[in-house]
Amino acid sequence: MEGVLVLLGLALLLVPVLLVVALAMIAGLRGRVADLEQAVEGLRRGAAQASAAASSAPAQAAAGPAHSGAAGTGYPDDGRAGRYGADDPASDGVPPIVETPPPAPYRPDPLDPLAASVRPAPPPLPPVPPREAWHDADAAPAPVPPARPRAPDAPDPLAIALRAVKRWFTSGNVPVKVGMLVLFAGVAALLKYASDQGWLTLPIGLRLAGIAAAAVAGLVFGWRKRDSHRAFALSLQGGMIGILLLVVFAAFRLYGMLPAAAAFAASVALVAGAGVLAVLQNAKALAVFAVLAGFLAPIWLSTGSGNHVALFGYYAMLNAAILGIAWFRSWRVLNLLGFAFTFGIGILWGVLDYDPAKYASTQPFLLLFFLFYLAIPLLYARRMPAGRRDLIDGCLVFGTPLVAFSLQAALLRSDTLALAFCALGVAALYAALAWTLLRRENFNALAQSYALLAVGFATLAVPLALSAQATACVFALEGAALVWLGLRQQRWLPRFTGGALQVAAAVTFALAAGGHVVPASAMPFLHGLFAGALIIALAGFAIAWCCRGAGRMHVALFAYLWAVAWWVGAFSAEIVRVVPWRSVPDALLALAAVSGWIAAELHRRHPARALGATLLAALLVAAPLALWQVALNGQPFAGTGLWAWLVFAVLGVRGLVCLRTGDDAGIARAAQFVWWLLWPLVASLLLRHVALQTGRALPDGLGDGWAAVALALPWLLLAAVSLRRWSWLAAPLGTRFDPMRAPLQAVVFLGLLAGWLVALRMPGASTPLPWIAVLNPLDLLQGAVLLLVAQWSWSAAMPDAVRRARVPVLAALAFLLVTAITLRGAHHWGGVDWSLRLSSSSLAQTSLTVVWSILGVFGWVVGSRRGQRLLWLAGAALMAIVLAKLVLVDRGHLGNLWGIGSFIAYGLLCTVVGFFAPAPPRAAGGDEIDGTSEEAKA
Repeated sequence: MEGVLVLLGLALLLVPVLLVVALAMIAGLRGRVADLEQAVEGLRRGAAQASAAASSAPAQAAAGPAHSGAAGTGYPDDGRAGRYGADDPASDGVPPIVETPPPAPYRPDPLDPLAASVRPAPPPLPPVPPREAWHDADAAPAPVPPARPRAPDAPDPLAIALRAVKRWFTSGNVPVKVGMLVLFAGVAALLKYASDQGWLTLPIGLRLAGIAAAAVAGLVFGWRKRDSHRAFALSLQGGMIGILLLVVFAAFRLYGMLPAAAAFAASVALVAGAGVLAVLQNAKALAVFAVLAGFLAPIWLSTGSGNHVALFGYYAMLNAAILGIAWFRSWRVLNLLGFAFTFGIGILWGVLDYDPAKYASTQPFLLLFFLFYLAIPLLYARRMPAGRRDLIDGCLVFGTPLVAFSLQAALLRSDTLALAFCALGVAALYAALAWTLLRRENFNALAQSYALLAVGFATLAVPLALSAQATACVFALEGAALVWLGLRQQRWLPRFTGGALQVAAAVTFALAAGGHVVPASAMPFLHGLFAGALIIALAGFAIAWCCRGAGRMHVALFAYLWAVAWWVGAFSAEIVRVVPWRSVPDALLALAAVSGWIAAELHRRHPARALGATLLAALLVAAPLALWQVALNGQPFAGTGLWAWLVFAVLGVRGLVCLRTGDDAGIARAAQFVWWLLWPLVASLLLRHVALQTGRALPDGLGDGWAAVALALPWLLLAAVSLRRWSWLAAPLGTRFDPMRAPLQAVVFLGLLAGWLVALRMPGASTPLPWIAVLNPLDLLQGAVLLLVAQWSWSAAMPDAVRRARVPVLAALAFLLVTAITLRGAHHWGGVDWSLRLSSSSLAQTSLTVVWSILGVFGWVVGSRRGQRLLWLAGAALMAIVLAKLVLVDRGHLGNLWGIGSFIAYGLLCTVVGFFAPAPPRAAGGDEIDGTSEEAKA
């Protein structure tokens, strides 16, 4: 310890030496700067004299010949000056235009050395007209907006620390500050050296007493000079109190002359005296020194007894002194030092030496320290001016309950119910403070902070009474409070700390939940694991709300998504735990409906895109939940599914009504778009289940044509309503949903066409009814789809490309449908299996040949009769295809009647066409008017 003091003294001695060297260097620089200023001034005077001499030379040269001309002209007198005077009637007072001779060239005087180097100034030019008057004037430049001022960069902590050190060494009475440091180190080194060398023959008690007397004299001298030499007096007083503390330390630790109690009492008296001097003289630095010395005194005077009651009792006295100082002075740094030392040393002692047997002697001190630092921010706000009382001390307002309650949780680690009651008590205390301060003027920020803490601790009492997730909940609530305070005071550190606490809360909760198993007897939604996750979600919602109010939309969106994830995770985990497995999708559907509805109600009052997107997500997630219901129960409305879908329908309609508020209609349109696609899907799944159940009840089952109708019927109904009764689908958004008409119809009709193509591969059985071509369920369904598609393609909103392609596309689809009906007829009436063997059967091939030939002939004849050349060519192309089919496919079936019949039928049809329409009709503008060719007339 002695060696450390000597090294400290030597290090401090270097400070004045370096300071003197710096002052000498500064003095030398000042001399060099003065010399440079004198040299610049001399050069400036010489330049001014040369400029004056140059300007006087042209004036002397022009004054020479002035006497030889007419008066005032400077030109030779030729008698014309008086000829055009005012008495001459011919002049009318207007002088004639006189040609001015060019000026004589300048010839410098050879005898004047200055004139040889200086030329006279040229005559002035006529004024130039403004640029706007020129015939090729440019357009006026567009005004350039002023650049926005760049926000100053915040200084880094190292720069702040260096600035503080520089300010200490450059402001106030610097010499006395340095002197006290050096004197402090010198006295310590002298005492040590004198003790080691034995130079002092006086008893050690007398020596220490002499040093103490000298320090007291210096202290008195500094007190008397407090008004005339304030900086000197304060530094001297601090140094003398430090020397007295060193004397007490030496008498106790080095020489054993004072017992521990006496040394402790003397140190307390000195620290208290320093605090009194600081308050009387309004000296913050002296008060900081007193607080530091007071908190460090038990450390250097410790005997290793481990008496925590004495330690905390002494700290209670120090904190009482800090509270008394806060009554008179608003010194925030003093409050922070007391808070840091009190709870820091308390936490260190608790980690190293606490055991449950010391609870009774520890709990009162924790409560006392909490009350101290609960009152200090109130005094700090009271001492502030009336207009600045909203600048609260956030570190103490929010840090005190955080640290104190965490310590309380450590003391009551085995009694969570008592900890819950503690949380309720703290909530009641903060609620009372908030109520009291709200009735006073200029205490709004402090009152709001206390109200927020009251709500947080009241909410925290719920999970504490049911589980041990205290730390995570405290972190989440504290983080939300710090973010709110940072946004209110526009400080980045509380905002960053609050976000970090949210992450810490999530990590802590995950670690605690990993090894925690909720007992089966726990009440649903009333245990700590669920409540803790819900508190983290609510804290995230609070942060999103605060950031949205402050205009930080990106941070608000991230916090909102974070909160929604915790909200959904908490409820989903609890639903999976307590709800029977077959009813889990029903409960999740109800959760999605309620969550989306709450977000929509908030959107109605405070429009936000994220809130509308929440309802949209709830509608989107209903589709996979419906499929999950089908997988578990066969249909969406089985069991509790009916009630879930009723809740979903009611809350969904209400949510869409709420989305009518706000300027951004994109989310609302998308939500209603998904809404109208969701219900046909659910109805299709229900009808499919009804068809399957009916098939099981019938002896021969139910044909697949009925199942296809059950799946497609809701979509057909939606397509028909979108074409004929759009106003039914526009509600509840109304005309704001009109832009979605074309996208909705496109999705519905393209979906129908996709299903229509898939249905071509179905046999279309109509059991229990007999199968009749065209009049069976599947054929009627596909025909209805084609009719609706045709009506849709002929709507006025269709683009030109679709209009040009609709006839050939519809003709091709109709051809495919006729082909499918033909093959189904071969299957149902001819008894051929519906498989790949159907295409190789002679019955199917002959049927296709005949039907295609009839279609081709129909196209030929109708095209010729109506003058539709394109239709005639299509019929001809189809007949060519049939001919190729006869040559390539049906040729193998000539050994049976069906193959022979196909050839005969094709030949007869071609003969008929050759009689009625042997050639295509002429193009538009030909001789034929009624669309019938001359050959056809013959």
